[in-house]
Amino acid sequence: MRDHDLVRHHTVYACVMGSRAFGLATDGSDTDRRGVYVAPTPLFWRFGKPPRHVDGPEREQFSWELERFCELALRANPNILECLHSPLVEHVDDTGRELLALRGAFLSRHVHESFARYATGQLRKLEADVRTHGAPRWKHAMHLLRLLISSRDLLRTGELRIGVGDHRERLLAVKRGEVGWAETESWMLRLREEADAAARRSPLPDEPDRARVEDFLFRVRRASAAVAVPEGAEGE
Repeated sequence: MRDHDLVRHHTVYACVMGSRAFGLATDGSDTDRRGVYVAPTPLFWRFGKPPRHVDGPEREQFSWELERFCELALRANPNILECLHSPLVEHVDDTGRELLALRGAFLSRHVHESFARYATGQLRKLEADVRTHGAPRWKHAMHLLRLLISSRDLLRTGELRIGVGDHRERLLAVKRGEVGWAETESWMLRLREEADAAARRSPLPDEPDRARVEDFLFRVRRASAAVAVPEGAEGE
């Protein structure tokens, strides 16, 4: 079975991410599509395993196989968790709806470390840009601020909201380079401090509900094994 066919025929959840999902879209914004597919169980019975992710087939489209998606979500990967909370869902079947119903099972205090680690890496890149070019890539600075706001609020409330709400205009001003780097960096550092404080009293559990997620994955695999794969597809 060809990689793109897995996306075309076995996607259980698909959504729009990026600026359009965050409430930061402008006239020139791309449409970033993300999805989750379930590789038929018999494809795992040969030496050649199905891909854990697929780029395409459409432009700006990227999908994960369900098991890989769940693994990353349990590790509190920011991009994966945000994908589960997109307000712009383009496709969802019964399996996808069950995956969405598990959103809370993936959340834990591990988000503090994972979001902070990602933010630290992005901040270092921005600082390198400032040293080399005198200014950061402002679009990247905007998205880092958005992530830091989302992380802080998640730790405070236990709920992940990816829309920027009232922060939209100030964030877009950062993207346009209308806010100086000193002020932008100060905002970032303040958000990190607020996230650190929120983590100490967060309502999130210490660990994600791995058993609940694993039970879901087992049931999906078992159901898929009972469905015949089209003749010849196993070896493609």
